[in-house]
Formats: sequence, C-alpha cells, structure tokens
Amino acid sequence: MMRRLLSIFVAIAMVMTLTSTNLKNDPKLSLKERVLELSKEIEPKVVNWRHWVHENAELSNREFKTAAYVAAHLKSLGFEVQENVAKTGVVGILKGGKPGPVIGLRADMDGLPIKERADIPWASKQMGEYNGALVPVMHACGHDTHVAILMGVAEVLNAVKSDLRGTIKFIFQPAEEGAPPGEEGGAALMVKEGVVKGMDAIFGLHINSKTEAGKVRYRPAGIMAAVNSFNIKIKGVQTHGSTPWTGVDPIVTAAQIINNAQTVVSRSLPLTKAAAVLTFGKIAGGVRSNIIPEEVELVGTIRTLDAGMRQTLFDRFETIVKNTGESNGAEAILTINKGYPITYNDPTLTAMMAETFTEVAGAANVESSMDAITGAEDFSFFQEEIPGLYFFIGGMRVGQDPVTAAPHHTPDFYVDDSGLLNGIKLLSRMAVDFGEKGK
Repeated sequence: MMRRLLSIFVAIAMVMTLTSTNLKNDPKLSLKERVLELSKEIEPKVVNWRHWVHENAELSNREFKTAAYVAAHLKSLGFEVQENVAKTGVVGILKGGKPGPVIGLRADMDGLPIKERADIPWASKQMGEYNGALVPVMHACGHDTHVAILMGVAEVLNAVKSDLRGTIKFIFQPAEEGAPPGEEGGAALMVKEGVVKGMDAIFGLHINSKTEAGKVRYRPAGIMAAVNSFNIKIKGVQTHGSTPWTGVDPIVTAAQIINNAQTVVSRSLPLTKAAAVLTFGKIAGGVRSNIIPEEVELVGTIRTLDAGMRQTLFDRFETIVKNTGESNGAEAILTINKGYPITYNDPTLTAMMAETFTEVAGAANVESSMDAITGAEDFSFFQEEIPGLYFFIGGMRVGQDPVTAAPHHTPDFYVDDSGLLNGIKLLSRMAVDFGEKGK
C-alpha cells in the first residue's frame, strides 16, 4: 500500500513539473507571463539565498563574503561579471537576444552595526569594525532581501534571454548606509566609476517592515528626502564647575543652540509645501561633574524634500548657531556635510511603468500616490544621471498589525520571506516591460 501511494505521489509530482515546464515554454504564453511563472518557481531558492545573506551580514564597504556569493551566482549563469566595483560592488551583465535599451536593476548589500534580537534560526551573529570598535552586525533594513531578490531576477531573466530586449545590468551596490569615515563608497562611487554610463533607465526597490506582503507603494517625483549630516563645534573657556563666571560654558551654549534650532523648521519653512526635519543625534563634551569643559560637539541630521527649502534651512541654521554662540561668549562653528540628494522618480518613467505595477500586484494592492518620506536613499545618485524609478514592497506578514512590526534600523527589525516573490516579479517585469516600451 505504501509503495502504491508513493508511486501516485511521484506521478502527481511529475505531472505538476511537466505542467509547469509546459507553461513556461508554451508559445501561447507571452514573455510577460513566462517571467511571472519563473518567478514563482524560483521563490524557494531566493528564500534560501536571503537566509544566507542575512546570517552573514557585513558592514558598508566590507561586504566581501556577500560580494563573492553574488558573483559566484552570476558567473554560474554565464553573465559577464565585474567585481570590486566601488570597492566591494558586483555588476552582472546579461545581453538579451533582441535589440533594446540598457536597463539597470539595483540591490544594496550592506548591513548595520546593530545586535539582532529577532528569534529566527538564521539570525546574524556576525561582528565587524565600526568607528574603531568591534560591533555586532545585522541586516536591520532589509538589504538581505534586496540581494536575494535581484539574484532571483538574474536567474529568471537569464532563462528567457533569447526573447529579452536590450541589455540588463544587475547592480549589487555596497555602502548604501554610508561609507566609513575617510572612504568613498555607495552609489556615488559607482556613478564616478561609470556604472550608469550608457544606461537608459534604472529601477530599484526597498522592502518595508510595516507594509503587508504583496502590497506596493510608489509615487512620481520626490519619494525620499535629501539628507545631510552636520557637526557643530562649540569652543568655550574651561573652568572649575564651582565658579562658572570665570569661564565660558559650551554646555549651556549647546543647550540653547538645540532649543533655538527647533524654530528653523517650525517658523522658517513653508511646511505645507514639503516636509523637513532637523534632528540632533549626539552631544559630546565634558569629563566630570565639577569641570566646565572647553569644547562640546553636537552631531545631527537634516532631511528635506525641496531644494529651496533645504537652502533656507541651511542659512537659518548657520545664523542661529553662530549668533547663539556669540551671545554666550563662545565660538560655535557649523559644518554641514555633503549627503544624498532627493530620491526623485522620473515622472515619465513612473507613468510608463504604472501598468506593470497593477498587472503584477493587482490594482487593489498598489498605492501609486504614497506620501513622500523623510528617510533617504543613495539610489538618488543614479537618478541624478539617468531616469530612475524607486518603489517599496511589503515585507510584513499578511494580517499583522503594523503597530506591532518593528521599524527599520532597530534590533527587532524583521521582514517575512513572503514578501520576496512580489519583488522578483516586479523587477523582472520592469526589465521586460521597459525593454518593450523603451525599444
């Protein structure tokens, strides 16, 4: 009886396999339909790849194992593979069988200096060096899913390359979270090294822990903010804590600068036009209770969605810092560091791909006019050079309350494997559909 049941199961499996194969090779199926079938078939492999990348998380510009893992996969598909791009990046090139545009598909590879608390068997236990200290490393923003998804897309599109229009560049980018101090990295360095040269368009995605799996969110024009970090050095006169009148207190000055700076956004910017954020993230100064120190340092971030408002914020912030310092007898020097530009979805390209979103995910699962967010992305450097489209896919379990889902960049961050399939389908179809429309 057991042998008979086993024979039946084997026969059913063979029929299902043959049916699947016939569906993918059926000349009645369009290329668009075939890549969707292939995406479903490859999903289990993508899940396994995701677990490996997650378990082997690496910091920015140190993605050595991840890069080797990706390169080996692309070589196994027969791609032309470029390694050590922008330090640890990998670019795979697939030439379709028909003439067409050059299309970029991008995934970021780096993790973050955070200790993982998620209770999963493939949790990261990796360590890395960050600012001179040994720290735990985890994929606390979903870049592991991005890598695995793009590896899957590479395999899907390779399977239909004879019918594919144009050339696809699979861009596995390091250091999206920012290169270590004193180093170049990320999308800006990839642009500098010529990765986007000759490309007609580029597509990228980001998984989101508070959006249900299967959902897609995007918008034309500005979708993510420009970001600039800043440092303020406040120089006072050191003295004994018992006689503050004999020195100049940089700590009191720092407190006043923090308070006064809050009026920049609330009183100097037209917030009905676009959002803006000025956040202090670090205060450093002093060594003990009875010494007023000579110097205090403030560190923070600026987020803007409008270029004019960004300049106004810079100007007002500098005035407040300088004058507040002078009013206390201290010297306060503001340095605003070069950051990322606005992540800007080319309106024409976005409109061109609208049908792809609805066909793949279903109209009910697509939000095409999401609010812009004040997070930032260095994908924006690619978009400064060529038309680009950046969008979000859901990574939260279906039915989960978003309030209970941990946000990005936290120890409890988690995205479910069920969100991967939508990413494979969408990026595969972006390449196919733009190849057809942009030919």
